[in-house]
Amino acid sequence: MERMTECDRGFPPAEYQGRVAALQHRMTLAGLDALLLTTPADVFYVTGFLTRFWESPARPWFVIVPADGDPIAVIPSIGADLMRRTWVTDIRTWDAPHPADDGVSLLAATLREVVPEHGKIGLPMGAETHLRMPLADYGSVLNMVAPRAIVDATAVMHRVREVKSEAEIRKIRNACRVADAAFARVPEFAGAGRPLDEVFRDFQIALLQEGADWVSYVAGGAARGGYGDVISPADARPLQPNDVLMLDTGAVRDGYFCDFNRNFAVGHAEDAARRAHAALFAATETAIAAVRPGMSAAELHRIISGALVAEGATPCAGRLGHGLGLTLTEWPSLTPLDHTLLREDMVLAIEPGVEIAPGRIMVHEENIVIRATHAELLSSRASANLPVLT
Repeated sequence: MERMTECDRGFPPAEYQGRVAALQHRMTLAGLDALLLTTPADVFYVTGFLTRFWESPARPWFVIVPADGDPIAVIPSIGADLMRRTWVTDIRTWDAPHPADDGVSLLAATLREVVPEHGKIGLPMGAETHLRMPLADYGSVLNMVAPRAIVDATAVMHRVREVKSEAEIRKIRNACRVADAAFARVPEFAGAGRPLDEVFRDFQIALLQEGADWVSYVAGGAARGGYGDVISPADARPLQPNDVLMLDTGAVRDGYFCDFNRNFAVGHAEDAARRAHAALFAATETAIAAVRPGMSAAELHRIISGALVAEGATPCAGRLGHGLGLTLTEWPSLTPLDHTLLREDMVLAIEPGVEIAPGRIMVHEENIVIRATHAELLSSRASANLPVLT
């Protein structure tokens, strides 16, 4: 794989300015005077502030997008230097953690400054959102900004973030290239007799060696005739002949995730495993050929599920894919109940799964971007035949 360089890193200010302009357009339509963001992905989306320091729950971080003008960062002083390297210029800090007032009064004062007395402050509150600040502090902010109202702004963020710019698509493609290269190396460290936990560790090492900044997610499984689930941590059980091994990764490159998996037979591919893999491959091909802007997530789920049934397979319950980008999974979910309209330049993980036998499943996953007339693969397409580890 051609190595990526530092010139692939980051975005120019115009990228963030375009994002903020799109958010402000949606805010105007929703009657919002400001948008309050508290989570790593949302903060990174509008500022470019990228750090693993979010792993520490000790400090809250806030970014305010006013109805007009540039974002305002209200953050712990430890983050000021890094935030100054972004395009944001209005940076207000406090020394955190502060047990009595951990940014509460500074955040409330800033909101009172930019929002009219009877204005509305949007905060993502719906599915796939969370509030990254103490609930008690949030209650204090509500009181301190009254009579201003804090209302749900989930749709504002979702409708803007779900459509990716070409620059974002390049980032996701680069993350996929890292995982492609690591998957190609699986035969170097996986085979009969190797403990599964060692395979997991070697796979993470390969991802880092191939250019991942970090590996937020590795999952998988191995058992004869399929595996029991796709989220368990690895144990020390050695791989056995006739096992099906699955590895799944959410590797991160420059803040953006890939999310796809690969299946392997150990020593020999049994007939049931080969048929399941063939059905998954065919259903994925059908989905890639069929997906278009304007169809709903539920419609794409129906297409994938129908393709599996047509191949004689039993679809797994639950969703068969999801959005992808700044987090491992994003909206929408490909389920019968999600009627989100798919749009051009949305990035999806297509993820059909089948039940092979009681307690045994197989899942396949590819990453795509929806174009006007076709779907473009971001991950390299898996082999049509189940690969065998010798």
